[in-house]
Amino acid sequence: MTLLGGMDIGGTKCAVTLGRTREAGIELLVKQSFPTPSTPQETIRQLIDTLERLLTEKHSEEPLQAIGISCGGPLDSQSGVVLSPPNLPGWDRIDCVSPMRERFGVPVGLQNDANACALAEWKWGAGRGCRNIVFLTFGTGMGAGLILNGRLYTGTNDMAGEVGHVRLAQDGPVGYDKAGSFEGFCSGGGIALLARDRAEAAIAQGNPPSFCASSDELGDITTQKVGEAAQQGDPLALEIFRVVGTRLGQGLAILVDILNPERIIIGSIYGRQQSMLEPIVMEQLTQEALPLNLNVCKVVPAGLGENVGDLASMSVASAMLG
Repeated sequence: MTLLGGMDIGGTKCAVTLGRTREAGIELLVKQSFPTPSTPQETIRQLIDTLERLLTEKHSEEPLQAIGISCGGPLDSQSGVVLSPPNLPGWDRIDCVSPMRERFGVPVGLQNDANACALAEWKWGAGRGCRNIVFLTFGTGMGAGLILNGRLYTGTNDMAGEVGHVRLAQDGPVGYDKAGSFEGFCSGGGIALLARDRAEAAIAQGNPPSFCASSDELGDITTQKVGEAAQQGDPLALEIFRVVGTRLGQGLAILVDILNPERIIIGSIYGRQQSMLEPIVMEQLTQEALPLNLNVCKVVPAGLGENVGDLASMSVASAMLG
């Protein structure tokens, strides 16, 4: 058994976790979240203080073996430097690894959040036993983590897996500052934008959907509301998810044909709406992907479910130990 520390740095909140590896996987022991401070220096200080407190209060008898840090990119995982992520203003070439290594005296690793989730699913979730997997975040944004030939693949400068930037249509909701992108169609923010556009047109025609009764409510539309309406049979909500499923299948077909993975694991929204999305996705995949590639690839929701984000940073810690 090995005690691991995890730190997740997000635009609105941060989290510190402790976990213990076991033969069957990992056990999440404790998690502490707090709003992301306004400066990187204060964030790093609070992360250190929180981990110190958790170790003292909860697991003082057990030595910490490694720390993993998960953060939105771009970043340089080799040097441990965060490079101006759009959701973290002021984080311009911030070294967040050295302070942790100096304070705790253990190996410390940094990965972007999609890569960290891919490692977690590969080690402990739906990708166990596979050599080639793709993990898709499909949450607030759309990014990919790649395990190829039994190793995390990060690319030449840690930018591999930016699938959200791929354009799937000439027009459509904006994601990654690009209309019609994979992230535009297949992310929480993109689905909400698509739903607002469709709802506005329906309201103008005198046929408002159940998730938005009037134009005054357009700004309140969320992916969760649209998903709940679709589950209850709202025609417009169902049509929106048909568009999302079709575009998701289209994007997956590109990944299947280029990377030839054994498994594509999809987080967040896919797991919550699998019953609606899976038939549409598989129909599109069957039409678009090479049969020999598709026949060896399974598309599944995250095996770690909603816990994948909590375990992601600890998978980076585990990777530091070999």
